[in-house]
Amino acid sequence: MRRSAKIDAFWEKARVDPVEIALPSGVGYTLRAYRMSDTVEEDEPEDATPADLDDSDREPADGEPADEDDSAGRAKESAASSSRRKRIDEDSDDEDLDEEDLDESDEDLDEDEEEDEEPEPEEVPVFLTWDRPTESNPAVTRRALLLFRTPDGLAEFVRSDEASHLDVIEDWDTVRAEITADHVVPSDEDQYELDLVVKNLREGHDVWDSELLIKAGEVCRDLGHALRLDSVMNALSTGSPLDELDEVLRNIESGRIGAFFARRRLRRIGSQQAALAWRSIIGKISTSVDWRD
Repeated sequence: MRRSAKIDAFWEKARVDPVEIALPSGVGYTLRAYRMSDTVEEDEPEDATPADLDDSDREPADGEPADEDDSAGRAKESAASSSRRKRIDEDSDDEDLDEEDLDESDEDLDEDEEEDEEPEPEEVPVFLTWDRPTESNPAVTRRALLLFRTPDGLAEFVRSDEASHLDVIEDWDTVRAEITADHVVPSDEDQYELDLVVKNLREGHDVWDSELLIKAGEVCRDLGHALRLDSVMNALSTGSPLDELDEVLRNIESGRIGAFFARRRLRRIGSQQAALAWRSIIGKISTSVDWRD
Protein backbone atom coordinates (compact mmCIF):
# COMPACT_ATOMS: atom_id res chain seq x y z
CA MET A 1 0.00 0.00 0.00
CA ARG A 2 1.38 3.38 -1.03
CA ARG A 3 1.37 6.27 1.40
CA SER A 4 -0.68 9.29 0.48
CA ALA A 5 0.53 12.86 0.88
CA LYS A 6 -1.93 13.27 3.75
CA ILE A 7 -0.40 10.35 5.65
CA ASP A 8 3.11 11.68 5.00
CA ALA A 9 2.08 15.06 6.41
CA PHE A 10 0.60 13.43 9.52
CA TRP A 11 3.83 11.64 10.43
CA GLU A 12 6.11 14.51 9.42
CA LYS A 13 4.25 16.86 11.73
CA ALA A 14 4.51 14.43 14.64
CA ARG A 15 8.13 13.47 13.79
CA VAL A 16 7.21 9.84 14.40
CA ASP A 17 7.27 6.98 11.90
CA PRO A 18 5.43 3.67 11.67
CA VAL A 19 7.84 0.76 11.34
CA GLU A 20 7.33 -2.76 10.00
CA ILE A 21 9.62 -5.47 11.38
CA ALA A 22 9.62 -9.05 10.13
CA LEU A 23 10.94 -11.53 12.69
CA PRO A 24 11.04 -15.35 12.56
CA SER A 25 7.88 -15.33 14.69
CA GLY A 26 5.94 -12.99 12.42
CA VAL A 27 5.55 -9.50 11.02
CA GLY A 28 4.59 -6.63 13.29
CA TYR A 29 4.07 -2.88 13.34
CA THR A 30 5.41 -0.39 15.86
CA LEU A 31 6.39 3.28 16.07
CA ARG A 32 9.78 4.99 16.25
CA ALA A 33 10.87 8.57 16.85
CA TYR A 34 14.24 10.27 17.13
CA ARG A 35 14.71 12.81 19.88
CA MET A 36 17.57 14.52 21.69
CA SER A 37 18.71 12.53 24.70
CA ASP A 38 18.17 15.42 27.12
CA THR A 39 14.45 15.53 26.25
CA VAL A 40 13.84 11.83 26.83
CA GLU A 41 13.68 10.34 30.29
CA GLU A 42 16.44 7.80 30.79
CA ASP A 43 16.18 4.84 33.13
CA GLU A 44 17.65 5.46 36.54
CA PRO A 45 19.87 2.69 37.96
CA GLU A 46 17.81 0.38 40.10
CA ASP A 47 18.54 0.85 43.79
CA ALA A 48 19.37 -2.24 45.76
CA THR A 49 16.46 -3.41 47.86
CA PRO A 50 16.89 -4.89 51.35
CA ALA A 51 16.39 -8.35 49.85
CA ASP A 52 19.35 -7.74 47.53
CA LEU A 53 21.70 -6.91 50.39
CA ASP A 54 23.36 -9.44 52.62
CA ASP A 55 23.50 -8.96 56.37
CA SER A 56 26.97 -7.41 56.22
CA ASP A 57 25.79 -4.59 53.90
CA ARG A 58 22.41 -3.92 55.49
CA GLU A 59 22.01 -1.14 58.03
CA PRO A 60 20.52 -2.43 61.30
CA ALA A 61 16.89 -1.47 61.78
CA ASP A 62 15.78 0.74 64.66
CA GLY A 63 16.14 -1.20 67.87
CA GLU A 64 18.03 -4.05 66.17
CA PRO A 65 21.33 -4.84 67.91
CA ALA A 66 24.41 -4.85 65.73
CA ASP A 67 26.53 -7.98 65.80
CA GLU A 68 29.76 -8.10 67.82
CA ASP A 69 32.07 -7.81 64.82
CA ASP A 70 30.16 -4.80 63.59
CA SER A 71 30.26 -3.16 67.04
CA ALA A 72 33.98 -3.75 67.32
CA GLY A 73 34.51 -2.30 63.87
CA ARG A 74 32.50 0.78 64.74
CA ALA A 75 34.51 1.23 67.95
CA LYS A 76 37.78 1.07 66.01
CA GLU A 77 36.48 3.58 63.47
CA SER A 78 35.42 5.92 66.29
CA ALA A 79 38.83 5.70 67.96
CA ALA A 80 40.63 6.30 64.68
CA SER A 81 38.39 9.26 63.94
CA SER A 82 39.09 10.79 67.37
CA SER A 83 42.82 10.34 66.83
CA ARG A 84 42.64 12.06 63.45
CA ARG A 85 40.69 14.97 64.91
CA LYS A 86 43.28 15.35 67.66
CA ARG A 87 46.14 15.47 65.16
CA ILE A 88 44.29 18.02 63.04
CA ASP A 89 43.68 20.23 66.07
CA GLU A 90 47.37 20.07 67.00
CA ASP A 91 48.44 20.91 63.47
CA SER A 92 46.03 23.83 63.26
CA ASP A 93 47.56 25.29 66.42
CA ASP A 94 51.03 25.20 64.83
CA GLU A 95 50.24 26.79 61.47
CA ASP A 96 47.37 27.84 59.23
CA LEU A 97 46.96 27.11 55.57
CA ASP A 98 48.60 29.83 53.55
CA GLU A 99 46.96 31.50 50.55
CA GLU A 100 48.91 29.41 48.05
CA ASP A 101 47.51 26.17 49.51
CA LEU A 102 44.01 27.59 49.33
CA ASP A 103 44.48 28.58 45.69
CA GLU A 104 45.67 25.07 44.83
CA SER A 105 42.62 23.60 46.56
CA ASP A 106 40.32 25.87 44.54
CA GLU A 107 42.03 24.78 41.31
CA ASP A 108 41.54 21.12 42.23
CA LEU A 109 37.85 21.75 42.87
CA ASP A 110 37.47 23.50 39.50
CA GLU A 111 39.08 20.53 37.73
CA ASP A 112 36.75 18.11 39.51
CA GLU A 113 33.73 20.17 38.46
CA GLU A 114 34.86 20.10 34.82
CA GLU A 115 35.23 16.32 34.94
CA ASP A 116 31.67 15.98 36.32
CA GLU A 117 30.10 17.89 33.42
CA GLU A 118 27.33 15.98 31.67
CA PRO A 119 27.93 14.72 28.11
CA GLU A 120 26.52 16.65 25.18
CA PRO A 121 22.95 15.67 24.19
CA GLU A 122 22.68 13.42 21.15
CA GLU A 123 19.87 12.12 18.98
CA VAL A 124 18.55 8.77 20.21
CA PRO A 125 15.81 6.40 19.00
CA VAL A 126 12.61 6.01 21.00
CA PHE A 127 10.29 3.12 20.16
CA LEU A 128 6.85 2.08 21.31
CA THR A 129 8.20 0.15 24.30
CA TRP A 130 7.15 -0.49 27.87
CA ASP A 131 8.61 -1.89 31.09
CA ARG A 132 7.58 -5.55 31.23
CA PRO A 133 7.77 -7.38 34.58
CA THR A 134 10.07 -10.38 34.54
CA GLU A 135 8.63 -13.82 35.20
CA SER A 136 11.10 -14.64 37.97
CA ASN A 137 10.50 -11.40 39.86
CA PRO A 138 7.53 -9.19 38.88
CA ALA A 139 9.08 -6.32 40.84
CA VAL A 140 11.92 -6.22 38.30
CA THR A 141 11.13 -4.94 34.81
CA ARG A 142 12.83 -5.13 31.44
CA ARG A 143 12.09 -3.03 28.39
CA ALA A 144 10.00 -4.75 25.73
CA LEU A 145 9.13 -3.70 22.20
CA LEU A 146 5.41 -3.57 21.47
CA LEU A 147 4.69 -5.18 18.09
CA PHE A 148 1.22 -5.38 16.60
CA ARG A 149 0.25 -7.86 13.92
CA THR A 150 -2.26 -5.46 12.36
CA PRO A 151 -2.45 -1.69 11.83
CA ASP A 152 -5.79 -1.73 13.64
CA GLY A 153 -4.18 -3.19 16.74
CA LEU A 154 -1.45 -0.56 16.77
CA ALA A 155 -3.87 2.33 16.29
CA GLU A 156 -6.18 1.00 18.99
CA PHE A 157 -3.32 0.73 21.48
CA VAL A 158 -2.06 4.25 20.79
CA ARG A 159 -5.56 5.67 21.31
CA SER A 160 -5.86 3.84 24.64
CA ASP A 161 -4.57 5.00 28.01
CA GLU A 162 -1.83 2.37 28.19
CA ALA A 163 1.60 3.80 28.91
CA SER A 164 4.68 3.56 26.71
CA HIS A 165 8.04 5.28 26.44
CA LEU A 166 6.71 7.44 23.60
CA ASP A 167 4.49 9.24 26.11
CA VAL A 168 7.33 11.66 26.88
CA ILE A 169 7.71 13.10 23.38
CA GLU A 170 6.04 16.30 22.32
CA ASP A 171 2.94 16.06 20.10
CA TRP A 172 2.24 12.53 21.36
CA ASP A 173 -1.19 13.61 22.58
CA THR A 174 -2.00 14.72 19.03
CA VAL A 175 -0.89 11.37 17.60
CA ARG A 176 -2.95 9.57 20.24
CA ALA A 177 -6.05 11.60 19.43
CA GLU A 178 -5.87 11.45 15.62
CA ILE A 179 -4.25 8.15 14.61
CA THR A 180 -6.26 5.58 12.67
CA ALA A 181 -5.35 2.26 11.10
CA ASP A 182 -5.09 4.02 7.73
CA HIS A 183 -2.13 6.02 9.06
CA VAL A 184 -0.09 2.89 9.79
CA VAL A 185 1.66 2.59 6.43
CA PRO A 186 5.45 2.30 6.83
CA SER A 187 7.61 3.77 4.09
CA ASP A 188 9.99 1.48 2.20
CA GLU A 189 12.89 2.79 4.32
CA ASP A 190 11.09 1.74 7.51
CA GLN A 191 10.44 -1.88 6.53
CA TYR A 192 12.94 -4.40 7.90
CA GLU A 193 13.13 -8.09 7.04
CA LEU A 194 15.12 -9.51 9.93
CA ASP A 195 13.66 -12.94 9.26
CA LEU A 196 15.71 -13.18 6.03
CA VAL A 197 19.10 -12.07 7.37
CA VAL A 198 20.48 -15.39 8.62
CA LYS A 199 19.26 -17.30 5.56
CA ASN A 200 20.85 -14.77 3.22
CA LEU A 201 24.20 -14.89 5.03
CA ARG A 202 24.30 -18.67 4.91
CA GLU A 203 23.85 -18.67 1.14
CA GLY A 204 27.33 -17.25 0.61
CA HIS A 205 29.08 -14.04 -0.40
CA ASP A 206 27.88 -14.04 -4.00
CA VAL A 207 24.23 -13.62 -3.06
CA TRP A 208 24.51 -11.42 0.02
CA ASP A 209 21.86 -8.71 -0.12
CA SER A 210 23.60 -5.46 0.83
CA GLU A 211 20.41 -3.45 1.32
CA LEU A 212 18.86 -6.17 3.49
CA LEU A 213 21.93 -6.45 5.74
CA ILE A 214 22.63 -2.72 6.01
CA LYS A 215 19.03 -1.96 6.99
CA ALA A 216 19.10 -4.81 9.51
CA GLY A 217 22.15 -3.26 11.15
CA GLU A 218 20.48 0.15 11.33
CA VAL A 219 17.28 -1.02 13.00
CA CYS A 220 19.05 -3.42 15.36
CA ARG A 221 21.37 -0.67 16.58
CA ASP A 222 18.29 1.43 17.28
CA LEU A 223 16.53 -1.45 19.02
CA GLY A 224 19.62 -2.33 21.02
CA HIS A 225 19.72 1.21 22.38
CA ALA A 226 15.98 1.52 23.00
CA LEU A 227 15.70 -1.90 24.68
CA ARG A 228 18.93 -1.48 26.69
CA LEU A 229 20.42 -4.64 25.13
CA ASP A 230 24.13 -4.21 25.77
CA SER A 231 25.02 -7.48 24.04
CA VAL A 232 23.36 -6.29 20.82
CA MET A 233 25.07 -2.91 21.02
CA ASN A 234 28.45 -4.54 21.59
CA ALA A 235 27.99 -6.96 18.68
CA LEU A 236 27.28 -4.04 16.34
CA SER A 237 29.68 -1.53 17.87
CA THR A 238 32.42 0.24 15.95
CA GLY A 239 35.27 -2.13 15.12
CA SER A 240 33.29 -5.33 15.67
CA PRO A 241 33.21 -8.03 12.93
CA LEU A 242 29.61 -7.16 12.06
CA ASP A 243 30.50 -3.48 11.89
CA GLU A 244 33.29 -4.37 9.47
CA LEU A 245 30.79 -6.32 7.37
CA ASP A 246 28.46 -3.32 7.39
CA GLU A 247 31.28 -1.00 6.29
CA VAL A 248 32.31 -3.32 3.45
CA LEU A 249 28.73 -3.60 2.19
CA ARG A 250 28.31 0.17 2.25
CA ASN A 251 31.50 0.62 0.23
CA ILE A 252 30.25 -1.86 -2.36
CA GLU A 253 26.88 -0.12 -2.53
CA SER A 254 28.54 3.26 -3.03
CA GLY A 255 30.09 2.10 -6.32
CA ARG A 256 33.20 4.20 -5.73
CA ILE A 257 36.76 3.15 -6.51
CA GLY A 258 37.03 1.39 -3.17
CA ALA A 259 34.21 -0.97 -4.12
CA PHE A 260 36.66 -3.35 -5.84
CA PHE A 261 38.80 -3.69 -2.73
CA ALA A 262 35.67 -3.94 -0.59
CA ARG A 263 34.59 -7.02 -2.54
CA ARG A 264 37.96 -8.62 -1.83
CA ARG A 265 37.55 -7.84 1.88
CA LEU A 266 34.04 -9.27 1.79
CA ARG A 267 35.30 -12.70 0.78
CA ARG A 268 37.52 -12.82 3.85
CA ILE A 269 34.48 -12.52 6.13
CA GLY A 270 33.22 -15.93 7.21
CA SER A 271 29.61 -16.45 6.18
CA GLN A 272 28.88 -18.97 8.93
CA GLN A 273 30.38 -16.77 11.65
CA ALA A 274 28.37 -13.79 10.42
CA ALA A 275 25.21 -15.88 10.28
CA LEU A 276 25.71 -17.14 13.84
CA ALA A 277 26.35 -13.63 15.15
CA TRP A 278 23.24 -12.28 13.47
CA ARG A 279 21.19 -15.24 14.68
CA SER A 280 22.16 -14.34 18.25
CA ILE A 281 21.22 -10.68 17.76
CA ILE A 282 17.84 -11.46 16.25
CA GLY A 283 17.19 -14.00 18.99
CA LYS A 284 17.86 -11.45 21.74
CA ILE A 285 15.60 -8.90 20.09
CA SER A 286 12.87 -11.50 19.58
CA THR A 287 12.85 -12.33 23.29
CA SER A 288 12.38 -8.62 24.03
CA VAL A 289 9.22 -8.36 21.92
CA ASP A 290 5.75 -8.19 23.39
CA TRP A 291 3.34 -9.28 20.67
CA ARG A 292 -0.11 -7.72 20.82
CA ASP A 293 -3.41 -8.48 19.04
